Amino acid sequence: MKLRLEDNTLRLRLTDEEVQQFAQTGHLASAVPLAPGPDGRLTYALQVADDDSTAAEQTLRVAYTPGTLSVLVPASLAQSWLAPDQIGLSATMRLTDGNELRILVEKDLGCRH
Repeated sequence: MKLRLEDNTLRLRLTDEEVQQFAQTGHLASAVPLAPGPDGRLTYALQVADDDSTAAEQTLRVAYTPGTLSVLVPASLAQSWLAPDQIGLSATMRLTDGNELRILVEKDLGCRH
């Protein structure tokens, strides 16, 4: 799974195999070591949200704690994205400081490495 951060955009791209794993488990994670020691790594994940019962949460969102970045996908949205004809998901999340974060999750089906 590729993570790309640029300006106010967070983008995840998944290979076909990673899409299949996400379909089976509802979770996919990768880690990047940024410094020595156990606290020196960034873990990023795509996961089905635990609760997508409210209309306000029927969109992609991000959960962040130091060292961990998770893109949360409501179950109904994840199910439709897993259909063969659906390539990407996108949303804009409003942040408390007035900024916005654009979130993109895409199938990288042409990637074969």
